[in-house]
Amino acid sequence: MTGPAVQEKTVVSAEDRTRSRRQRRAAAYAEAAAAGWKVWVVKIVALAVIDALALYAIIALAASAQWIPAVLVAAGVIAINVVYLVPGLLPAKYLTPGLVFLLIFQIFVVLYSGYVAFTNYGSGHNSTKEDAVQALLLQSQTRVDDSPTFPVKILEKDGRFFLLTADPDTGKPELGGAEQPLESVPGITLSGAPGYTTLDFAGIIAHQDDIAKLAVPISEDVNKGYLKTTDGSNAYLFTSTLKWDPKADTMTDTKTGVVYSDTGRGAFTAEDGKTLLPGWQVWVGGDNFVRAFSDQSIRGPFFAVLLWTFAFAILSVATTFILGLFLAIVFNDPKMRSRKYYRVVMILPYAFPAFLSALVWAGLFNKDFGFINQVVLGGASIPWLTDPWLAKIAILIANLWLGFPYMFLVTTGALQSLPDDVVEAARVDGASVWQTFRLIKFPLLLVAVAPLLIASFAFNFNNFGLIYLLTNGGPQFSDAGINVGSTDLLISMVYKVAFVGSERDYGLASAFSIIIFVLVAVISLIGFRQTKVLEDLN
Repeated sequence: MTGPAVQEKTVVSAEDRTRSRRQRRAAAYAEAAAAGWKVWVVKIVALAVIDALALYAIIALAASAQWIPAVLVAAGVIAINVVYLVPGLLPAKYLTPGLVFLLIFQIFVVLYSGYVAFTNYGSGHNSTKEDAVQALLLQSQTRVDDSPTFPVKILEKDGRFFLLTADPDTGKPELGGAEQPLESVPGITLSGAPGYTTLDFAGIIAHQDDIAKLAVPISEDVNKGYLKTTDGSNAYLFTSTLKWDPKADTMTDTKTGVVYSDTGRGAFTAEDGKTLLPGWQVWVGGDNFVRAFSDQSIRGPFFAVLLWTFAFAILSVATTFILGLFLAIVFNDPKMRSRKYYRVVMILPYAFPAFLSALVWAGLFNKDFGFINQVVLGGASIPWLTDPWLAKIAILIANLWLGFPYMFLVTTGALQSLPDDVVEAARVDGASVWQTFRLIKFPLLLVAVAPLLIASFAFNFNNFGLIYLLTNGGPQFSDAGINVGSTDLLISMVYKVAFVGSERDYGLASAFSIIIFVLVAVISLIGFRQTKVLEDLN
């Protein structure tokens, strides 16, 4: 068929496709209308709330010049509106909530942790350079000896406080806050300013702590000093012993003459290496990873914790699996009477909350009045939780109690699912009970439970709760450059580095987190490949 006939058929086919698309669109609109106006009202209200929250987030992000997150939030909320307002797209409507939570609570957390790992973010390095300069000038202030007295009033706006005073030279009223130098504001008088609330005596007393911390720069040049008040009625001029030179990018100690320069490491540093803190957050590349493996005060404790983490995870899986399998074999014997009641007793530790069990074990192992020392060992004084090696043994014992019921349940189900004809064939061939278990049951069992063993290893590799509740990672390493103890796992070490103590190093903690992620991923990959080998062999 050629010529006009082919063209006519092509036109008809195109018309059919267009008609089909229109019919599907009409069906989608009809389906949406059939859902009822109540569903649409709920949908519109929910989308309005989401849009309002997104708009607030976009404005807040734009105000802080975080343009990339603002664009991402805008694109995301537009996509959500398209998905739920356009008829059809049914799979996307179900997938969108899960994808949103995945992006917020998984992907964003991983990406942000990766970013922080390449910065010096932590105590003393958690803000911008401008904030660090202002903080250094504020924390080194002393009152000017011949400072004039500035009569002030305390004004409040949007939860922030301001000083209203008069210029000592011109007598003109000026207003300033912590981030706003003294300046003349339109409509201002010595009694107040439009849009601001003047605090009375009761208001000053109610906020005296915040008012006492208030330091208002008298001009754009922060080196000229700040006004501070303690009583809310009179302020005095304070100047810093440090002098900031924005052109040379240096901070000079006016008492000693020492000059501190910006070396690109996030802090003003003198020639002898002394730094001024607080500093600011900067990109440091792979320095955190280098510190983890090269700094002796960090490397030694890190590798000790790394070895203990592997040992704990391997021993925990091995001991719980062996005990759980043994009990499963014993209670799977059809000759045993009342075995279902024994099984209930065996899974009781699994029924209690793990954190309560850990606290109970902490009491049992107490050196002075614990049940194990006082009753089982006849009044001994064994430091179960304060000796490095005994604390590790105590943790393994407690984790065995917590973990064997799970392995008991898993292996019981796996044993009961084994084909009877294979076992019967082995018996006919003259295999002993041990040979049947070792050569037939156990390999088939491993095929079923190997993925669960890998998952159990990953869980114990990051078993933060047991360590935190039983020993809190102690006893501590005395010579470590980080806050870490002999029973800490990698995950609890990361927690301490990031959130415990006065020196918090989020960058180093994030670097450790990435190392943990890589280790668990590699081990899981190897484990699943070995599981595949077991499946192929069987």
